[in-house]
Parts: sequence; C-alpha cells; structure tokens
Amino acid sequence: MELQVGVKALLKNKKGQYLLLHRSSKKYPDVTGKWDIVGGRINPGKTLLENLKREVFEETGLKLIGTLKLIAAQDILRNTGKHVVRLTYLGKAVGKIKLDRRESDDYKWFTKGELKKLKDSSRYLKELIKNKSF
Repeated sequence: MELQVGVKALLKNKKGQYLLLHRSSKKYPDVTGKWDIVGGRINPGKTLLENLKREVFEETGLKLIGTLKLIAAQDILRNTGKHVVRLTYLGKAVGKIKLDRRESDDYKWFTKGELKKLKDSSRYLKELIKNKSF
C-alpha cells in the first residue's frame, strides 16, 4: 500500500473568517464537495511546515506567518492501495490572494457560522467542523 502525507491550512483572517478555495471542475471533475482549505501532498525531504508554506504560496500567493497549530490528523482511504494522512493546521497568512487557476476557480472568506451551513464542502472539512477542531 502506498502512503502519502498531505498538509492543509485553515487560514483565519483578522475578522475571524476562514479561507476556502473552490476546487477547479476541470482538474477535479469527480470530486464532490468543491470547497476546501488550502494544501496538498508533501514533497519528501522537506519538513511538514516547509511543504505547507509552499502549498499555501503556490495555491494562493499568501505567506504563512506566526505559529501554526495542528488541529487534525485524518485518514483518507478512498482509493484501493493508497492511504493518505491529512494533517491540518490552523494559522494566519499575509499578502494579496492570487489563485492558481489550475487548482481553484474561486475563493471566499467564511465565518464559522457560514462554514457550518456550507453544503458543497469536502467531507474532511465537514469532519473538522463537526468535531469543532478550531
């Protein structure tokens, strides 16, 4: 079985809102729950936080700042022969958002209440919200 590690960031702004990206239907046609947080798979040989900084910058143009807090470790076992561990951090970032349009076609800052009502979010984000991980 192949093991992969993914790192994600639930980014919070000064207004207490959380950043979600809307995944591109071109790149992810079979993915249900298009709204998700920033992140992706790690490149071996780099630390988790180095990988997370790279993913956040590649996908949004933002730079992570301050101390990150690990808020969840989730198993993704939807593909036979592959086990993905998704580590999610709560953090802050600075800069102006510049989306990687190959990955995402939109973004939005959501309040915690809006997140709870969001229908089209990834099952792993729903799990974070349900478990009140942040």
